[in-house]
Amino acid sequence: MDSKQLENSNPKVYLKSKDRETTRADEDDRLVDEIDAREVFDLIRGIRDPEHPFTLEELNVVSEEHCEVDVKDNVCRVWFTPTIDHCSMATLIGLSIQVKLIRSLPEQFKIDVFIAPGSHATEEAVNKQLADKERVAAALENQHLLEVVNQCLLESF
Repeated sequence: MDSKQLENSNPKVYLKSKDRETTRADEDDRLVDEIDAREVFDLIRGIRDPEHPFTLEELNVVSEEHCEVDVKDNVCRVWFTPTIDHCSMATLIGLSIQVKLIRSLPEQFKIDVFIAPGSHATEEAVNKQLADKERVAAALENQHLLEVVNQCLLESF
């Protein structure tokens, strides 16, 4: 995309977090390994931004601190922060996060994706769209939109 068409043509890029160290316990298939915030972050950190050649982690759109897992109630919540407060790609970013988690987490998990409070001009409207299962399902039936989401989900690291 031509930089003249980008809403945020010069985004601030952040350093990636270090990979989680693997321990012997991580490699023992007999141990039950509960899903935690770091695991959710590891799943979504490599999602590509729809407008830039960077990951959501590199743009500080997602962080481990904004991932929450309640294993007792099987709920996963993620708050993301668009790079600018009027980002037109916010819904697409949220949809990409949802799809990645739907495809990666066990089926029993309820997945909630939100824009971080105060970080977007249309936060309430985007959150409403992302919370509506029928709207999300309809969006994923749109072949072009699904292709764009799948491009965002191609791991870049």
